[in-house]
Amino acid sequence: MLNIILMGPPGAGKGTQAKKIIAAYGIPHISTGDMFREAIAAKTPTGELAASYINKGMLVPDEVTIALVKERLSKDDCAKGFLLDGFPRTIPQAEALEKLTKEINRPISAVINITAEKDVLVKRITGRRVCKSCGAPFHIETLKPKVEGVCDYCGGELMQRKDDTLESLAVRLDAYEHQTLPLVKFYADRNLLHDIDGLIGLENVFKIICDIFERIK
Repeated sequence: MLNIILMGPPGAGKGTQAKKIIAAYGIPHISTGDMFREAIAAKTPTGELAASYINKGMLVPDEVTIALVKERLSKDDCAKGFLLDGFPRTIPQAEALEKLTKEINRPISAVINITAEKDVLVKRITGRRVCKSCGAPFHIETLKPKVEGVCDYCGGELMQRKDDTLESLAVRLDAYEHQTLPLVKFYADRNLLHDIDGLIGLENVFKIICDIFERIK
């Protein structure tokens, strides 16, 4: 059983590795955003409670989020494992997750922490561009379009997403450093943490992840 938490700062390559893990191991990818949307759409009691906060523009309390996580991880598709992405974000959430995964007999197997230096993350993220029409990704340095500002595939206009600006990234990195980094020690103390340098190449990162999974299966 592979019950995995995927961690890492914005731009470290978590999204790409999540897709590769799901394709290779067939375990569900569970992000808090998707989880909220599914529970709200299904009108579960916890989903409706979460919606009552979201609709008022309020943060969903930890206890409601934890209840949603428990609800989601208890489903049949998680019987052979799951990949948690974007949760936990704080020590209280990690402690609650530890308790609930033991209650449902699906304890965390490993925490994959993809790391990267801050200056590299800034270049990666602020250089990203996306096509307004088809959503195709580009980068001003590493994945340039044939014609500047124009999508290679549909001819649409390329844009920078609002959360990819330097100002937005600074806020996101600050939140990560202050809220999420303490989790590194939390999981290291439990011998669950596996640090991987996100700058060694996508395939190399994935190979290390696969090696870790083989050892813990």
